[in-house]
Amino acid sequence: MAPTEHIVSSFDRDLEGIQARIMRMGGLVEDAIAKAALAFESRDPELAREVRQGDAAIDALDDQINEEAARIIAQRQPIASDLRTVLSVFRISNNLERIGDYAKNIAKRSEAIMDQPPVNGTGASLRRMARQVELMLKDVLDAYIQHDADKARDVRERDLEVDQMYSALFREYLTFMMEDPRNITTCMHLHFMAKNIERMGDHATSIAEQVIYMVTGDAPDEERPKHTTVPTLGDGS
Repeated sequence: MAPTEHIVSSFDRDLEGIQARIMRMGGLVEDAIAKAALAFESRDPELAREVRQGDAAIDALDDQINEEAARIIAQRQPIASDLRTVLSVFRISNNLERIGDYAKNIAKRSEAIMDQPPVNGTGASLRRMARQVELMLKDVLDAYIQHDADKARDVRERDLEVDQMYSALFREYLTFMMEDPRNITTCMHLHFMAKNIERMGDHATSIAEQVIYMVTGDAPDEERPKHTTVPTLGDGS
């Protein structure tokens, strides 16, 4: 085998390894989203604790991926599209880590209000919104592995639906609070949980934009689709 062939083969193996870690991390994050929403809807403290504790594995993978990507750049010195692929790893991993943090936040807030009377229909609504983001994340990770810019663009467009769902929930929570002041504490937690999910959608969209750049070499020209106003009661992080 010629030296250049050996280098290419080694780089490909390195790239496959780091992409496998990205997909492993993405699977853990998808699982965290689903479990955090289910923990709230089913009022399951054990499941909520599982989400919180599982965040450590996501953080550890983020560290491993960043270290491996830095090593590949230093040792292999990739160029052009190969360099874009490796650089994308840093940003995708960071976005996945942030989504995992938001899932952990949802689990924490679920535990805080499990002893409070439930507010009608809010569990199912939050879970639907979380499911939307979970599907966006699954599709954008598929787009990453398949180098499919069109699929990534589709995910980017779907963030508008998440914003619309969040705005509808925001108005619903305000109504519940005005109708009965006893709902205020619970609805404030619900609002921040919905806001966490909305931000998950933003991070999934950032991954989509990174995939588009990785595949085409160009960042999207058009503005990211956004709901006219995305209301908030404050920082839900």
